[in-house]
Amino acid sequence: MKLTINKNSAKWMQLPRDVLVGHGVLEEIEDVCRDLKMKGNALIVTGSTTKDIAGKRVRNLLESAGISAETVLTCKATTEEVEKVMEKALEVEANFLLGVGSGRSIDLAKLASTRLELPFISVPTAASHDGIASSRASIVDNGRSTSAQAQAPIAVIADTEIISAAPYRFLAAGCGDIISNYTAVLDWELASRLRNEYFGAYAAALSRMAARVIIDCADSIKPEHETSARLVVKALVSNGVAMSIAGSSRPASGSEHMFSHALDKIAPKPALHGEQCGVGTIMMMYLHGGNWQEIREALKKIGAPVTAEELGIEDKYIIEALLHAHSIRPERYTILGSGLNPSAAEKVAKITKVIN
Repeated sequence: MKLTINKNSAKWMQLPRDVLVGHGVLEEIEDVCRDLKMKGNALIVTGSTTKDIAGKRVRNLLESAGISAETVLTCKATTEEVEKVMEKALEVEANFLLGVGSGRSIDLAKLASTRLELPFISVPTAASHDGIASSRASIVDNGRSTSAQAQAPIAVIADTEIISAAPYRFLAAGCGDIISNYTAVLDWELASRLRNEYFGAYAAALSRMAARVIIDCADSIKPEHETSARLVVKALVSNGVAMSIAGSSRPASGSEHMFSHALDKIAPKPALHGEQCGVGTIMMMYLHGGNWQEIREALKKIGAPVTAEELGIEDKYIIEALLHAHSIRPERYTILGSGLNPSAAEKVAKITKVIN
């Protein structure tokens, strides 16, 4: 019997080569660069706050290792900022980039390095979302939030001493982003059944496992605990691996993320991405007919928002975001289908206690 191989079914999985998670691992950046054969000039992409938290230390450590390092400060995740980073990288003849920050700087370094065909290292200063190890980047292009395909970091250096010292709100938001895997995978399965979309069982299982770990450990996730930071970072790295295996953000981004992106556009002052995704997960799990109460209870234990009031967003914007969420990524089929009507949107928000 002859085995026929479908070459079109092959998938390119790009994963980080080195992942360091623990107390004081930032000091090992020289060893990481040596292991990865990183030489020449480095460009550090960071923000004004994260420069003081870790950016300066990274630069000093690199220079001590004989690597010339320059820094570029960024302020927002837009295509214009990506171009700014690329111009700086070309100017200093960078051989590799480092994203040092809580999310924006990592996404900008990720996209700029992808377009320049240079490697990059992810150095998170907070565990607020799963972009720290993924091959996806959230970027605003012409005023529209998009998830762009990029390369995965060649290494992740997550110093839990730094991450646990960040405002606890960031860690709680990261938990919301991980827990949202549940509805993301349900949406993916639904699209597979109704639209014959590719579904990756292994990536889905890894994604669900990360969410399950956070829910099961919700009681033990506390402020300023390095064990909490280590747990959340590992789950975020698992998310990134799941997306790389799937070849898309499907294992970790569904209707709840579309709700969050809609809020970003509609609300005068949006909350953190992971916070909004957590609240979105409660409502989307209700629409899926699942255990939304378990999701809500876990987020409460962690200290993440579960209501519009806790998000700092008026009820009317929650309803409006629910009505527009399906149009954020129309090519991505989810439980929202072609959209909710106003009465259905109000019903789901009230039943799940997101609004009064």
